[in-house]
Amino acid sequence: MNQGTDDIRPFAAPCRRLDPGAPLRWLAAGWRDYRASLPVSLGYGLIVFAVSLGVSLLAWWLGSYVLVISMLSGFIFVAPLMATGMYSVSRQIGRGEPVSFARSVRRMQFALRDALVFALVLLVIFLVWVRAGVMVHVFFPAGESHDPLLLLRFLGIGSAVGSIFALVTFSAAAFSLPMIVDRDADMVTACITSVNAVLRNKPAMAVWIALIVLVTGLGFATAGLGLIVAIPLLGYATWHGYVETIDASAWPDSVS
Repeated sequence: MNQGTDDIRPFAAPCRRLDPGAPLRWLAAGWRDYRASLPVSLGYGLIVFAVSLGVSLLAWWLGSYVLVISMLSGFIFVAPLMATGMYSVSRQIGRGEPVSFARSVRRMQFALRDALVFALVLLVIFLVWVRAGVMVHVFFPAGESHDPLLLLRFLGIGSAVGSIFALVTFSAAAFSLPMIVDRDADMVTACITSVNAVLRNKPAMAVWIALIVLVTGLGFATAGLGLIVAIPLLGYATWHGYVETIDASAWPDSVS
């Protein structure tokens, strides 16, 4: 019976068309969730702040580029799990359930396998991204480092290469993890669903990227303290973006 149900499911969950202002609604809904779950939100925010502060201090004290890369690579494995916890908070609020940090942590445990698969994909992209950044230096001879035109060319090439990797990562991550939290779906299906939704809603996604950069930038501009608000806020907003964009009704509910 279950096999027959699986056979009639689409290859990817269909998506709805979004207006360019949709991300503003997600951010507003995320702020409501943040206020409605203040203790839990502050807990997640403080964890992110502590990790960011620890990486920054170690990098400053030891001056080790390799150390920073290694720690960021490790954080890539933790971030998807934390994201599933934040999505679980918004899911609980949306269902009218009492918000529980313990339940969101249990949701992390259930999503561990898929989150680690996603983290491995992110790690590969990240390492290739770092290698590409190193290779860009081939076009930037050290002896001519004071040439303004060469510097602009180097920054242009580096930004273009980085943008490609960032867009690939964003497309795969935009709605995939929320779908894993919400539905009993595999990570491949969730990532394909996410990429399809991003490609079909380019104007709205451009606005969403701009908001992510703005909110995250404000978080770092306050010496990282703003991340206590910014990261949970973006996590909750991402959940509302998934709910508005993806029709995953063909897949059964995941465990709570």
